Amino acid sequence: MEIITWFTAVGAVAQVLFAARMLVQWILSERARAVVNPALFWWLSLLASLLMSIYGFLRHDLAIMLWQLVSYYIYIYNLKLKQELKRVPFIVVIALIIAPIALLLTEIQDVSEFAALFLNEDHIPYGLLIFGSVGQALFTLRFVYQLYVSRKVKQSVLPPIFWVISLIACLMVQIYGVFRLDVVLIFGQMGGLITYVRNLMLYKHSRYAKEKSSDAEE
Repeated sequence: MEIITWFTAVGAVAQVLFAARMLVQWILSERARAVVNPALFWWLSLLASLLMSIYGFLRHDLAIMLWQLVSYYIYIYNLKLKQELKRVPFIVVIALIIAPIALLLTEIQDVSEFAALFLNEDHIPYGLLIFGSVGQALFTLRFVYQLYVSRKVKQSVLPPIFWVISLIACLMVQIYGVFRLDVVLIFGQMGGLITYVRNLMLYKHSRYAKEKSSDAEE
């Protein structure tokens, strides 16, 4: 298995964008002294997810491709909640919506060929594929949870449990990346570890400040 190929650059750019979204969110949160949820976070997430789907497609890695596909549409929904899609031409919105579906349909036209490429135990042992899929699934499920909370409060938010799930998923995907000799996954998750821990610390600080303020008012 080649560690670095020409399409490693696609995954690397995607991971840079994922890191950039966390950096933007982190900087703005540090300024506000509380966890914030900027629109740019979701735009960077959307572009990075699309590129990672393409990377998973090129690397024949179902664990990456499938769960990125799910996350992609959650990012779109959050952009909708933030009224961001109204700022984009309608034709662009349609293109964004159909792009990953078109990519997937291209692959599953021939089921036997798809299975040979994406469900080949010689390429990825089934146990490792399941482990990596669970890690990727957690990354997606954190946004399902985020989506549930956001719909409940009628605005896009990033709750504390989101960062806890992120931390667990990050560690699992890094382990998967080590066994797969995937430098994109290994190095791409390093920055996330710091950001997830820091956001949990900010939540704790913000909660403590609110409790202290409430006690002072009483």
